[in-house]
Amino acid sequence: MAAGTRAERRHVERLWLRAFVVALSVCALMFLLNVLLGKVRSANAWGLSYGVAAALLMLGAALLGVRRRTMRFSSRLGLLSSRTWLLSHVYGGALFLVLVLMHSGFDLPKGTLTWCLWVLSIWTVLSGLFGLLLQKWIPRVLSSGLSVEVLYDRIPELVDNLRERAEKLVATCGEPIQALYSRSVAPVLAGPNRRTIYYVDITGGYRLPKSEFQFLRNLLGEDERLKLGELQTLLETKLEIDAHYTLQSALRWWLRLHLPPSFLLVALLVVHVWTVIYY
Repeated sequence: MAAGTRAERRHVERLWLRAFVVALSVCALMFLLNVLLGKVRSANAWGLSYGVAAALLMLGAALLGVRRRTMRFSSRLGLLSSRTWLLSHVYGGALFLVLVLMHSGFDLPKGTLTWCLWVLSIWTVLSGLFGLLLQKWIPRVLSSGLSVEVLYDRIPELVDNLRERAEKLVATCGEPIQALYSRSVAPVLAGPNRRTIYYVDITGGYRLPKSEFQFLRNLLGEDERLKLGELQTLLETKLEIDAHYTLQSALRWWLRLHLPPSFLLVALLVVHVWTVIYY
């Protein structure tokens, strides 16, 4: 069943890619015809057609945000699947940028408003493609390299729980384990931490303390060794949670880099259309 679902998803993705290539080819042929028959200008019929098509595509891409905020309602109405909306957002956004460049004749803009639109269009599309890569890469890395799965919003609660368990455990231990806890473990359990190393090696953050635990283990009796092993497990769980915290935070930060410029782009696009119509 899962294999069938993956095959269906790949089939749908291939169809969307082919449709995008066809649309891109049509745009290229139209622009070539434009060059052969007349000047490439944003104010003539050709240029206005590119601009109108770009504005409609941006409106369609913006609808994804509306759909996400009305997910339950739109699902009841059967308004396409989430995957279809996402693919239309990605390919529609990419085609929007192509049409914006065609609208300007692949030339640098001249006015302040058009400069803002040009820069925001490029930023929005490129940041969107970067976010798509993050959304594909981060879940795959987290699921393949870690043994725990956590929701981002629950991370502070989970860390507090681990710290409480560790403190209760260490209270029953001897001085060597308590010293190790104060020196190396307590600072880690103090709260969620972001570590750059997780972008390079998803397991690198919790390999490091093992040597210190191994050295102490050789000096302890059987009962203390069991407690030390339990403490190490709590620490490694916390470091895996930190990996989730680091990479899932990247997705949160990406939204802050992508969404506000997108909203500003839509607002300025409305202003641009209004000025073209009335002036």
